[in-house]
Amino acid sequence: MATGIPPRIDYSAYPSIVIPLEATTGVPVHSHPQHQLTWAPNGVLAMEVDSYRWIVQRSRALWIPGDTAHSVVPSSSCEMLSLYFDPAECPQRWEKPTVIDATGLVGPLLTYLVGLPDGADAERDRATAVLWDLVTPLSVTTIPTILPTDPQARKIALAIKDDPTDARGLDDWGREVGASERTLSRRFRAETGVSFESWRTFERLNAALPLLGAGLPISRVARAVGYKTASAFITAFRREIGTTPAAYFGGSATDSERTRPVA
Repeated sequence: MATGIPPRIDYSAYPSIVIPLEATTGVPVHSHPQHQLTWAPNGVLAMEVDSYRWIVQRSRALWIPGDTAHSVVPSSSCEMLSLYFDPAECPQRWEKPTVIDATGLVGPLLTYLVGLPDGADAERDRATAVLWDLVTPLSVTTIPTILPTDPQARKIALAIKDDPTDARGLDDWGREVGASERTLSRRFRAETGVSFESWRTFERLNAALPLLGAGLPISRVARAVGYKTASAFITAFRREIGTTPAAYFGGSATDSERTRPVA
């Protein structure tokens, strides 16, 4: 009988793995006792922890503490490189998902570590010691990915996730799902913690992050997620995330340390 508890996978016998992912491929929610450091040298990887989405690409890796339930969201074709560390032997003590700067020597070190053969313990220990000297956390803002549970509101939310360019308001959606605008507005706020308009903005920005991480022009990204102009997209991005789209993946010092609470 299903318990609703995500599977717990022990990677103690596998210090590293490489998983090729297609654009339509994800990894269901799971956890493992080991800490995980994940990187995507080519392409973009979207990972979800609790109700937040994190973007992994060539310039940034993601640290996930042991026993933290997480999943991989279908995003783009890429190789997912993951290293696993026994918490009892790991000097890092980050207790929350942490974005790591993967520029400079960090990326090549990660590639080297996942390529080591079984039994190369001495080489792995030396390279890992250098890695711990080099890793630097980045301050980035994450965006909620909460879905409402009410069937009518959830139908709207899933439709917008499929097509973030859909600009219909709750009055139009209400006629489609059979509920009043006021009822839907109350349900979105009660079940996601924000208004319908804010929720749609969050979803559009979440849809934009993998495209920005892949290096697409901002004007193209803006249109792909429902903004008529690049300036409108940049304004929304800066308002919610605290920096510009260009600076977000550039590791700019203007990155905000704000995070929005999960309702």
